[in-house]
Amino acid sequence: MATSASSKLNKAVKQQYMELPQGGRAQAMYIWVDGSGEELRCKTRTLDSEPKTVDDLPEWNFDGSSTFQSEGSNSDMFLIPVAMFRDPFRRDPNKLVLCEVLKYNRKPAETNQRFMCKQIMRMVDSSEPWFGMEQEYTLLSTDGHPFGWPTNGFPGPQGGRMGETSSVEPTLKSCLLRTYIT
Repeated sequence: MATSASSKLNKAVKQQYMELPQGGRAQAMYIWVDGSGEELRCKTRTLDSEPKTVDDLPEWNFDGSSTFQSEGSNSDMFLIPVAMFRDPFRRDPNKLVLCEVLKYNRKPAETNQRFMCKQIMRMVDSSEPWFGMEQEYTLLSTDGHPFGWPTNGFPGPQGGRMGETSSVEPTLKSCLLRTYIT
């Protein structure tokens, strides 16, 4: 599948603008779970300087009726920053900000599962609990097929690909640049 000239131009123009200096300012993309409990929402705030810790980030608000988190009356919702990461897409000094959502009365939104988890974790803090997460993913080639798969079929059993590193290592390096991974 060939790439059109206009697509190449769009990417070149976008790249040119993405490389413009920010004048010491930083973009913070606030990210939260919406009212479905399954989808992520985000909006970006421009800050006068690069935040060094999550405490440097201001609370923010939004209209919860547009994200299925409230009815028309009292639809103000608050975004409370809880974690901050270097933005791998827009690069430094920009940040990705994970947020808890509070309702207009400052109580946790129904989809704010972190609030209850945090309370429980405090009760068992002396046990030093750990959480593990395994994020599976598939890299796609330009034709939309999984990277490394035969063009007209399926690969052999999974065992032969377990531990293959030629495409996984660059992905891991990118993740290590932006967050703590064990």
